[in-house]
Amino acid sequence: MDIVWGYVLVFVLAALPFFEVIGVVPFAILSGLHPVTTAVIGFVGNFLTVLLLIVFVDRFKAWWLKRKEEKGDEKGEKKQLRARKIWERYGLPGLALIGPFIIGSHLAALMCMSFGTKRKQVAVWMTVSLMMWTALAASLTGAGFHYFAPDSNGLFGDIFSK
Repeated sequence: MDIVWGYVLVFVLAALPFFEVIGVVPFAILSGLHPVTTAVIGFVGNFLTVLLLIVFVDRFKAWWLKRKEEKGDEKGEKKQLRARKIWERYGLPGLALIGPFIIGSHLAALMCMSFGTKRKQVAVWMTVSLMMWTALAASLTGAGFHYFAPDSNGLFGDIFSK
């Protein structure tokens, strides 16, 4: 039963905007969860919230702008400038593919939408990007962990024992 809670935690953390699938999946694999299952569950969690963001972008943009005005978030402005530079240089494919690593998948999707791109195009490119980053994170972590600690059951092997 503990292993189920581990996968639920992967799903929830990957779905949260401040935790990205790029960080959650490697940590879960290092904790002893199966790499493929972890990658699929992490991808689905992250993808669902990004898809919801794309669908409800108009309401989200209004909330985001209000939040920025209230906070005066300088860090958010830096991320927006980074996103704008990537957008100007590489367009939608560049921001969708590079964005999740630099500014996070949720913010990258929001930026793509705020720059006037159609929902379907953003959804397609963000799906490709999330699949790519999830597969890369899971395969590199799984291979590295298997190579450096082949007999280990993970960092928390006692908790997530099979």
